[in-house]
Amino acid sequence: MTKNGTTRSLFELTGKVALVTGASKGIGETIAHALAEYGASVVVSSRKQEAVDSVAQHIQSRGFEAAAIAANMGRMEQVEALVDSAVSQYGALDIIVNNAATNPVYGSIDQTDSGAFDKIIDVNLKGPLMLCNKAYPILKARGGGSIIHLSSIGGLTPEKGIGMYSVSKAALINLTKAMAQDWGKDNIRINAICPGLIKTKFSEALWRDDQNRERFLSKIPMGRLGETQDLAGLAVFLASEASAYCTGGFYMVDGGYAAA
Repeated sequence: MTKNGTTRSLFELTGKVALVTGASKGIGETIAHALAEYGASVVVSSRKQEAVDSVAQHIQSRGFEAAAIAANMGRMEQVEALVDSAVSQYGALDIIVNNAATNPVYGSIDQTDSGAFDKIIDVNLKGPLMLCNKAYPILKARGGGSIIHLSSIGGLTPEKGIGMYSVSKAALINLTKAMAQDWGKDNIRINAICPGLIKTKFSEALWRDDQNRERFLSKIPMGRLGETQDLAGLAVFLASEASAYCTGGFYMVDGGYAAA
């Protein structure tokens, strides 16, 4: 039992407002549902309004609170407007999950041209930075908050075929650490989740290829690919007071891939 109640109560998110980007499907959608289940009012965001409307309506149909706000994380004016709209919707912001990502190049690193580079960096790194900077004074005024960046095991060691994507995710891990150093005094916690190969539409180019899938499986001690639900519990932990003394960390959800 904790000084404020039961240990179970540490995971409660009632009264909190969460913003989840890239939440129209896959990992982001699963995390949005999980945060809502634990009591948070969740702003579901992605590029297409119709897609986020569908997710928000599904969350609402289960008896939880959600709103849908479309935004392209590669367009900084939309990133800033997203924060304003989220606060306008619920009057606060406590939790940010930066899940939106892009990878327009699958192949050798020399296939990354200037346009692809800019798109990857804008969506995977600059967008999260600008969103968090915009939200910083709001979280500070609330007395703290939690920011969760979705990085990748490719951010630890570059993965073949997604080299530039891996570089952007490595930078996101260091952004996590830099934010943790600067904002710890404000009780704003910043952590990163590093998924392995999770079966989503986004990663389909990797797991649909038989040879590549078997290459991954041969290096995963648990012997299976990940499912989006494998990330839900960790996301709730990092969003909640259960992780009150955790910041600047990066947590693998990879079936042991990085340990093999």
